[in-house]
Amino acid sequence: MHFDSMSDFFAMGGYAAYVWSSFGISFVAMLWILFSSMATHRRVLGDIKNKIAREQRIKDAKKMENTL
Repeated sequence: MHFDSMSDFFAMGGYAAYVWSSFGISFVAMLWILFSSMATHRRVLGDIKNKIAREQRIKDAKKMENTL
């Protein structure tokens, strides 16, 4: 599509509201997916760290029982 001026480009041939709102909604959705994925990643790593610490405490407790 060819535009004669920047105002024609931003007007998008009369479809500006649809075009720019769809770009905005898509951008917000991608940001939401990004931040949601980062939060899930952080939570999973924390869960793994807690599980490893719990397993180590159980192993240490079993060692203590065997030495008594």
